[in-house]
Amino acid sequence: MTRTTQGGAIGSALYRALWRWHFFAGLICAPIVILLAVTGSIYLFKDEINDRLHRDLRIVAPQGTERLAPSALVAKALDAHPGTLKGYAPPEAPDRAAGVQILGADGLKDTVYVDPYSGRVLGSLWDGGAAGSPSMYVVRKLHSLKYAGWFAERIVEGVAGWMVLMTASGIYLWWPRNRSGAQKGGVVTVRGRPGTRLFWRDLHAVTGIFVSVFIVFLAMTGLPWSGYWGKTFYNVAYAVGMGMPDGYWDKYPVSTVPLKDTVDRAPWIVENQPTPLSTTAAGVPATLDEVVRTLDGLGMAPGYAVVVPGRPDGVFTASVYPDDITRERVVHLDQYSGKVLFDMQLKDLGLFGRLAEWGVSIHMGQAFGLANQLVLLASLVAMVGLVVSGLAMWWKRRPAGSLGAPRLPAGTAAPWGLVAITVAAGLFFPMVGISMLAFAAIEAAAYGMRALRTA
Repeated sequence: MTRTTQGGAIGSALYRALWRWHFFAGLICAPIVILLAVTGSIYLFKDEINDRLHRDLRIVAPQGTERLAPSALVAKALDAHPGTLKGYAPPEAPDRAAGVQILGADGLKDTVYVDPYSGRVLGSLWDGGAAGSPSMYVVRKLHSLKYAGWFAERIVEGVAGWMVLMTASGIYLWWPRNRSGAQKGGVVTVRGRPGTRLFWRDLHAVTGIFVSVFIVFLAMTGLPWSGYWGKTFYNVAYAVGMGMPDGYWDKYPVSTVPLKDTVDRAPWIVENQPTPLSTTAAGVPATLDEVVRTLDGLGMAPGYAVVVPGRPDGVFTASVYPDDITRERVVHLDQYSGKVLFDMQLKDLGLFGRLAEWGVSIHMGQAFGLANQLVLLASLVAMVGLVVSGLAMWWKRRPAGSLGAPRLPAGTAAPWGLVAITVAAGLFFPMVGISMLAFAAIEAAAYGMRALRTA
């Protein structure tokens, strides 16, 4: 075989192998990608949706008078909704209600909304945490598949990794090869009449190339929340000194409770760090009014919430995750003296920590306001379009009674380049690696069955 022929055979084998894996990955991941895109599109606008659905609870008429003290608002909430005080959120703006988190006798935690000017209790909702409402809580849990347990979360993690690989393989398959004249279509323009296979093929390719950067960004910035990849990245960032710096807890004792179990939402890079303990476990606790004055004096960004200690050696914990990510902050105060024990801001994090926090903020549509939301919404709609066009293209070309998967050239060994890419991708995305091994085993078994039938 000549060098040219060998190169053509290898190129053909690589092209068709990537096409085959791209096909199967897309087909299998399609339902999860649609779920992620739809729930993500909704959650981008959670604040706007919450304000529309619960305007009577969240919005108040601004008054010229001073707002009542936090302790007075809490007292009003407890009168209307008896239970144990768990947290307090000062009004974020002059037209916003205060939020009081109360654990009821039924074991459920509710947020009671109070007019900060009159002290009138506006109503309550089951506490949805960072989602802000029960409906957005459901959307958030569906987005991560946490409803279905840890195994489903690993599936989402695997799909995120496959989204990166499908984007890379899609670019390779799209890349123009010796095209001229009429063949130039399908690179940046869509050919064919709507509904034809050529139309769906070009729509899939052109859409994919325009949103490829956003797909990779969303997948990579979503992975820090994943169970295995996220934990590994966290540990690596900490080990190389680019995550959460050492020394923040050296001066005070700490509990075994991670920050994520204390506050509704913690910066990702510190959510697994322990919560400090008060230096004493006796005396007269600081009042909520004193704590709020201290936090306001520290310059906490509006929208922060305070978690009230539930044990004698616990601490007051305040956290805020505003649209301006540079004002992200977590503060712990001694329960009795009100002294600041821990104050973490974005500037205190290492490089990986800051990059992760910026990525998470943009991923959630916060960092750049409405423009951030609209760009991501367009990207997510395009992702749904990619799935639909890919499925339509496959259905159009699928032979009757057959799956219609791309076939590998007969008698051609897998290119070493593909093997190297597969190993590297499997190591970087472990859940993808596991799925690759499973798929390879199925492929080998199917090949063996075909060989037996034709022997």
